[in-house]
Amino acid sequence: MSSRSMRGALAATLLTALLSATPVAAAESPGEHIANALRKSPVYVADAYEDVVPAARQRQLTKQIAATGLPIKVVLTPLTKGDDFDGEADTLASVVHDRLGLRKFILITTDGEFTDSLNGYEWPSDTHQTHHAVAAAGFLDEMRDAGLADLTSKAVELVAEGDGTRVYEEAVQDLGGTAPAASAAPQPVPRTRTWTWALPAIGLLALLALGALLLVRRRRRTEDPPCPFAHPQSVFAAARAADESALRRRAEAEVIALGEAAQAAPAETPALQQALDAYSAAAKVLDSARGLPDLAGVLALVTEGRDALSGTASPLPLCFFNPLHGRATRRGTWRPPGRQDRAQVATCAACTGALRHRRAPEVLTDTTADGREVPYFEMPAESSVWAATGYGSLVRDEEDGLVRRVERGEFTQSRVKEDNR
Repeated sequence: MSSRSMRGALAATLLTALLSATPVAAAESPGEHIANALRKSPVYVADAYEDVVPAARQRQLTKQIAATGLPIKVVLTPLTKGDDFDGEADTLASVVHDRLGLRKFILITTDGEFTDSLNGYEWPSDTHQTHHAVAAAGFLDEMRDAGLADLTSKAVELVAEGDGTRVYEEAVQDLGGTAPAASAAPQPVPRTRTWTWALPAIGLLALLALGALLLVRRRRRTEDPPCPFAHPQSVFAAARAADESALRRRAEAEVIALGEAAQAAPAETPALQQALDAYSAAAKVLDSARGLPDLAGVLALVTEGRDALSGTASPLPLCFFNPLHGRATRRGTWRPPGRQDRAQVATCAACTGALRHRRAPEVLTDTTADGREVPYFEMPAESSVWAATGYGSLVRDEEDGLVRRVERGEFTQSRVKEDNR
């Protein structure tokens, strides 16, 4: 072998050794991972959502997006506090936008607080009314029990139509009360571009903001602490004797009607025994009901009995925040103010709309031992079967449900504890 060949072989050997000893390049960040995936397909679905948006649905969404001719991208991924996006959809949108570097770009993402909701973003401006179009999808009656895939498909459809603001305003009119004001489209702040000329202005704004914050805090020290929930006059009024009597009469009528329906049902009705158990539990609670929360519990038990008779599969319970609002229309993740833990709760259309627009939902209240009126779910779980179950929202299985708890004597035990306080 010539000296040149030997030197070449030696160099190759050394190069191979160096490459094998070189540390592996750092793994791509979550933002880079999502952006790289979007370069191959307009639909990105995290592993956690592959069961609800399987590969076949992803392909359908891809075809639907292609047919619109718009630069739409979809990112469906869980967002939780403390993750790389700090649980914020706006942060996710900014990161993806910066990583992709597209001038014209429409993005549909999951929401950081409500796992069954979507957010819409568009650059350089909201030309296609994306923000309202995507928000409207969750309020349409036809999407009331829709899964994530169908909700995303409807959002893409509404964006393509370009009339999202009108659709949104019409959709929220049915929520009851004053419709939420159509908020301006969010503009995620780019994370990579800075301008040195803007620094003095930013510093001045920061000082002004700090001064305002200190003033607000100083004022708050002399005021009562703000309550995170709206207590509507209707709830307070219903707690008074006259309205409570009216609700009691309604509850009595509901229990009687359930008993008659169960008696008239064919003997082969699959869940007839469950309906009879619910009737028995509702009658027991009604006999000992001492206020609005107990009477609402009667209605919740009757609802379970009627669902058993009708054979409804996986029915939604009454509204978590206020069961007097009626049956819930959807489930979503709720994080109590000032806390990090979350809960899956069922909410009516009005409470869903309030939460989506960062407004306090109207809640059913209960009275503590020291006479304070608080949201019923803030009562100790050991002394309130309603707080323990959220009137059905927090029930994990049938054995943990309202009917079984009443049968086990938990409602009666809570009455005894209340008497001994």
